[in-house]
Amino acid sequence: MADILDWTNADLDQLDMAAYQDKADDMAARLREETGAGRLPFLTMPYEAALKKQLAGLKGYLDGFEHMLLLGIGGSALGARALQKAFHPGQDRPGHDGKWLWIADNVDAYALSDYMDRLPPEKTVVVTVSKSGGTIETVGQYFIIKEWMKERLGDAWAGHMLLVTDEKQGFLRGEVEAYGIKALPVPDNLGGRYSVLSAVGLVPALFLGMDIDALLAGAREVADVLADPELNGETLAKTQAFRLAAWGAALMDKGFTEMIFFAYIPLWASFGDWFAQLWAESLGKKGKGSQPVPAVGVTDQHSVNQMFMDGVRNKACLFLTCPSLPAGPKFPADLPDQFAYVRGKDFGELIQAEGLGTRMALSKNGVPLVEIRVGTDGPRQAGKLIGLLGAATILTGWLMGINPLDQPAVELGKRLAKARMNADGLAEEKADLNGFLTAQRDLREF
Repeated sequence: MADILDWTNADLDQLDMAAYQDKADDMAARLREETGAGRLPFLTMPYEAALKKQLAGLKGYLDGFEHMLLLGIGGSALGARALQKAFHPGQDRPGHDGKWLWIADNVDAYALSDYMDRLPPEKTVVVTVSKSGGTIETVGQYFIIKEWMKERLGDAWAGHMLLVTDEKQGFLRGEVEAYGIKALPVPDNLGGRYSVLSAVGLVPALFLGMDIDALLAGAREVADVLADPELNGETLAKTQAFRLAAWGAALMDKGFTEMIFFAYIPLWASFGDWFAQLWAESLGKKGKGSQPVPAVGVTDQHSVNQMFMDGVRNKACLFLTCPSLPAGPKFPADLPDQFAYVRGKDFGELIQAEGLGTRMALSKNGVPLVEIRVGTDGPRQAGKLIGLLGAATILTGWLMGINPLDQPAVELGKRLAKARMNADGLAEEKADLNGFLTAQRDLREF
């Protein structure tokens, strides 16, 4: 079954798509330049062959553990969680007896304490993911878990640690050299939100037994065309990634300032959280962008869908479906008459009907919608989805006139947090922080 984008309800007539489609030649030239200079490893994946060899060499090592504790935040965790939920769902169900992946992606003292109290260190590998090696939320957990491992395992502690970081520099690279800890590199120019199909996401995927080759092959179905050194505007204009980008940019021009990601593949719901970071951190700049809103079908039909359909008309939607989801058990034949319409039918038919109904209702209520319909919910299709949305996001940013690869506003919050912890330097941030706290005087009990 083919993987397709259904543009039927995209409301293209009300959008100035031509203004962006006419930029296909310019965008093709920019892709040739950026990929040729090695600045878009998300598309070119020059690291793939070496990474596959490294992962093959790690498999026996990882097979020796029952638990993986992943320390990471943002793009260092969201992709791994999406893959875990999609392809290793047993951990969330009764009677699980397979591998366990625990993701510590927040400054959560409750959770970190529980990990140290309940995980068996002799059966646990700790994977710390930070490209810079200086992300305090992640490295701070590393400091604490490192001491825990030393106390429990003695000299064997380093054999239970794996670092995914810059290949040449940073604090974690220093730890590799000082203690002989196993490590895999994060490629240069590969930002966290684009890194799921590098060691960042593929190490936990390998640990859980996923088909890594299929994930990468799916992404290449999208990326290889865009990374072709002979790419021209005519070819680019025919790609769905570019069409999505033109659609996204044209929507913002018309005041559509929210982009819903509605997932009607239950196990793929966490891809909505991954997409939210991808879209928001890439495009929310210079007063521009649209707010990504992850939603889960059927669950959110009974919560936020009222706002989607009858609230402010500023929403567009990417609607993710799969017509070949499992049939599941059948409804009994002896149901009350009021439920006669489901007698003897497969339970799985219900989500298909719910998805169709919601898609139609959104369209009827003026929500521009593109359906992303994958033929199966397998790893190749997941890799293809990652490639499609990542490429479309990059191209949307370029069409908007912003850089989709940086995140300057995020860095301010990080510097102010370090100032609050009294890190060296940061004199300006410390002065701003003191002024801000002094001004917090309108305090009321509730």
